[in-house]
Amino acid sequence: MKRKLFCTIPQRLIKQPLLFTLVNRFQVVPNIRGASVTETIAILSLELEGEPANVEQAVQYLIEEGVQVEELDDREDSAASAGG
Repeated sequence: MKRKLFCTIPQRLIKQPLLFTLVNRFQVVPNIRGASVTETIAILSLELEGEPANVEQAVQYLIEEGVQVEELDDREDSAASAGG
């Protein structure tokens, strides 16, 4: 299963090894699709792949840690690849 997410990471979490934790604790594969990091905030377009239960637990972990997580709609990608 793959889920595409848009994550807003607050300043207090920027230096935390969040992706490392996702891999080790939840056995998911993160794919960074885009990112912007400053000293005060990080935004991350992220694709998580793995077993459905593991992906869900990984997303819940991010939320519980304080990451704002928004689900990205696959239809946007389909429309873009179909030419609009």
